[in-house]
This record gives sequence, structure tokens and C-alpha cells, in this order.
Amino acid sequence: MDFKESLKVVEAGSEYVAGGINSGYRLGRPNPLVFKSASGCELVDVDGNVLTDYFLGMGPMLLGHSPKKVVKAAKSQLDISLLVAGQTKLEYTAARLVSAMVPSAELVRFSTSGSEAVQVAFRVARAATKRWKMIKFEGHYHGWFDNVYWSNAPDPAKAGDALSPIPVAGTQGQECSENIVVLPWNNIEVIENQLKNGAIAGIIMEPIMFNSCGILPLPGYLEKVRELCTKYGTVLIFDEVITGFRVSAGGAQAVLGVTPDLTILGKALANGFAVAAIVGKKEFMDLVGEGKVLHAGTYNTQSVSMAATIATLEILKSGKPYKEIDVTGGALMKGLAAEFTKAGIAHEIVGFPTVFNVRFDLKGPTDYRSGIKANTARYGDFAFELLKSGIRILPRGTWFLSSAHGMKDIDKTLSKVRNVLKSGI
Repeated sequence: MDFKESLKVVEAGSEYVAGGINSGYRLGRPNPLVFKSASGCELVDVDGNVLTDYFLGMGPMLLGHSPKKVVKAAKSQLDISLLVAGQTKLEYTAARLVSAMVPSAELVRFSTSGSEAVQVAFRVARAATKRWKMIKFEGHYHGWFDNVYWSNAPDPAKAGDALSPIPVAGTQGQECSENIVVLPWNNIEVIENQLKNGAIAGIIMEPIMFNSCGILPLPGYLEKVRELCTKYGTVLIFDEVITGFRVSAGGAQAVLGVTPDLTILGKALANGFAVAAIVGKKEFMDLVGEGKVLHAGTYNTQSVSMAATIATLEILKSGKPYKEIDVTGGALMKGLAAEFTKAGIAHEIVGFPTVFNVRFDLKGPTDYRSGIKANTARYGDFAFELLKSGIRILPRGTWFLSSAHGMKDIDKTLSKVRNVLKSGI
């Protein structure tokens, strides 16, 4: 396969679109791709290539591309309303479903992106505690706004001591770093040392590191963080934009058994429609409901997106997609492990059938700095060779599965993996 027509289209489009892409995360080898259609677990690009897709829109498409029930719900709503600058019953139905599924969701506020919802969570934590500082962790991603785009993928040479990292800015025009405390993940002692000072409004984290490295929390870590936040009056925020509704119908918090004060949801929440949410305990969400913390947005609860959200959540609530992916995703994880072992590649596969991370030449990392010691160059070459074989995976190591992937797709993928590995990656 080649992707020359995609390159031509992107180059022509660059005359009107900055860089030819509309997200900085859409670059990739050999060049940004341009697609004509997407259905089930397959993409068709402008070169005519048919690709088995494990990007799945960077995670949202848990039901696959263009699932019939979700598309039907959205199309039906188009004939009723699009944007009303007010409320519809749709948003209340959607919120009721979220509340029934996610342990922390006593109240819900919908937004259009996870990045926006994170900003509301910061405001709520600061208003609730009358404090200003927030803790985040190296390698955790919480959107691209200035006040949180710190130490997302820092160079350890610039980040200082591993137990007391220096916040590393990701763009220009950053908010003062004194408002952000960056810590290594999976280390409870460094958290308690910060909370003792009494200045921390909130802690935000991915409950499972899937934006980088693919790392699970150590046994007892989240439970202890929960305990310390309660003890010191600090708001605990889980960013479940990736894990929410993907790891389980109740998110990572339902699987791991730890309930945060606030949760950020997105991606699989509406299976490709632009819907996110901040949800949480009533005592915190009331600050938004009573207008003490501003939360606004012209496109929040846009009618078509809410119809899609309801359709998606009704399907997920049934549990059927998870049972299907347990089979296919489980077979894929097992099959990949067997092929890597056969090829003599030291590896580790961490996660769940719905979303897992593969790394080469490294086992057992517990935080960002230990995780980046994996052989990312080798894995990137593996991903590129798979792409040329018709299998599209994220070069960073994350694999997303959908209920549209069948065993034929898994068998095809493993066959392509086998062929690539024979070439000596």
C-alpha cells in the first residue's frame, strides 16, 4: 500500500488549512491520511486502501464507525431540532443514563470537549476549597489549554528530580507554574507531602495511564489517594476521557473500586459525536448548578449529539458490546503476545480487551519516566509496517477495539502482524 494521493490532497489543502490538518495530533508516517469513508472497523482512504482500524477516532468509536442505531437516532433528530439555545428532554435522559452508570455521577453537566470539561473541574475544585494550586502527574494528558498543558511528555533532562519534577511547559503563554504542581504517578509519599501544606485545591489524574506508556495504578494507590484527599479537603478528579465507558460501562472507577469527587468524560460517551461531560458529587456540582462557578457553551447539549449520546449509552448499558469485545479483544491480546514471543521480542501488553497498550523491550514501569524507557522507535517501525499491510494502529502503543471487530478481523490482523515480524522489526 502507498499513501501518495493522501499526500497530494493534504498539500493542496494546506493552501487553506494551516499545515493541512485540523489537529496537531493527526501527523504521522508517511504523511497525514485522507479518508473517503468509515464503516464498522474499516476505513477507506483516497488512495483506495482499506484499513482495519484500531485508532477508532482516537478512542470514541467503541461501537465501531457509523453504528446503525446511533446514526438512526441522530438522523431522526435532525428533522426535529438542531440547536435551540435552551433545553430539550434529551439532555435529561442522557444525564439520567450517565448517573445510573458512573459511580461518581450524582449530577452531570455536558460540554463539547474533554479539554473544556477539565477547565470546569479546575474551577469547581478551587471554588470549593478556596485554594488555587492543582496537582497533575508527569505523562498524564488533560487537554491542550495553557493552564494544564504541562509535563504531558516532558524531557526528563529538563524536568529535574524524579521525586520533585519541575513543571515543563508545552506551549508559549503559559499560566504561572506556581499554580501547577507536577508529581510522579504511583508514588503516594510525594502526594501526602504536598497535601500537608494545605494549599492544594485538587488532584487530577488518569486513573489508568493510556495517553502515554499504558500503566495501571499500583495496588492500593488510588485507594490511598482517595483517603488523603478526604483527609486534607482536596478535590479528587479522575480524567476518564479515554477510560470512561470504554474500560467498562461505569468507567475505570467502577472496575478499580475508587470513586472520585469529579470525573471528566468524553470520547466513547457518544461514539464519535462531540460530547463530553463533567460529573460528580452533588456538593461540588451544585457550585455549577447554582451559578457560583461559570460553565457555558453555545454547543453544549446540541440536540443531534444528545440523541446520539442516548442511543450509545442505551447500547452500552445492555452490556452486549463489552461481552463481544471480551472475546475479540481478548483473542487479539493473547494472539499478539504469542506472535511477539515467537519473534523473540520482549514485550508487555497492559490493559483490557477494549483498550490496551503494547510496549517493546520493557516490563513493569510504574510512572512516566520508567515507561518512556520502552523501545518506542522499534514499536513505531512496527506500526508503520502494519499500516502498509492494511492495519492501522497508534504508534504510541495504544490499541482500541470496537464491537464491530469480528474474529475474522482479529485473525487477519494477527496474520499481518506475523508477516511484519518475519521481516525482522
